[in-house]
Amino acid sequence: MSLLLTRRRAAAAVLTAALLVPLAACGSDDKKDADSGSEATSSASGAPKADLTVLAASSLTDVFKEAGAAYEKANPGTKVTFSFAGSQELAAQVKQGAPADALVTADTKTMDGLSGDTGKPTVIAKNRLVIATGEGNPEKVENLKDLADPKLKVVLAAPEVPVGRYSEQILDAQKIEVKPVSQEPNVRAVLSKVELGEADAGLVYKTDAATTTDKVDAIEIPDAENAIASYPAATLKASKHSEAAAAFVAWLSTPEAQKILQGAGFQQP
Repeated sequence: MSLLLTRRRAAAAVLTAALLVPLAACGSDDKKDADSGSEATSSASGAPKADLTVLAASSLTDVFKEAGAAYEKANPGTKVTFSFAGSQELAAQVKQGAPADALVTADTKTMDGLSGDTGKPTVIAKNRLVIATGEGNPEKVENLKDLADPKLKVVLAAPEVPVGRYSEQILDAQKIEVKPVSQEPNVRAVLSKVELGEADAGLVYKTDAATTTDKVDAIEIPDAENAIASYPAATLKASKHSEAAAAFVAWLSTPEAQKILQGAGFQQP
């Protein structure tokens, strides 16, 4: 009886071990599934997947649509939605707690004023101003001094707007007094006034004038009389997708993004 009992116990031990093998394998598969699920939260490039909202200066409207499409293609599963407005409007949105993940302004002053709400900013591009006139330059505007002609309908951006400040800066430096027929909330509004013939001329960024060459002529302003606009980008501390936001902001300085920006006429930072 003792020998039979021993054999039975040995058989039971073998059976138990056999049953545990598939369970262990199952546990291993579960771990693999968990690991693969973790990897699924990142794109092929390693950037975390997320639906990002980026607040961006109006002058970035066209180029950022192209850049966003390129980023989404390189990072499957990530969607980038842009909200364009004047930098001062974007700053107000951030202060009011608008849900967003990153911010790109057309000047460092606006970004610096939001230091408590953003990560460390990085300048991703630069720009310059031109004089925008109707197609064919019917009023024969040649330089900044011509904008002082009281017969000329000139439109500028409001002084709170970066392009408005830059405009004021270069006009003051040349001691040119301009009385605009209107002051607009962003550079695209200035450009639109000229496009529609509601103004004879306006000061806009070079890149904005380049988006509508069939309706607007751009009169170059000499470097010595011009201003340089810097575009800083930063993550927002209130972002719910901080890692994904940081990946997008970092991407804006990569060769791929810089090629898109410079192809649109922006200067390298």
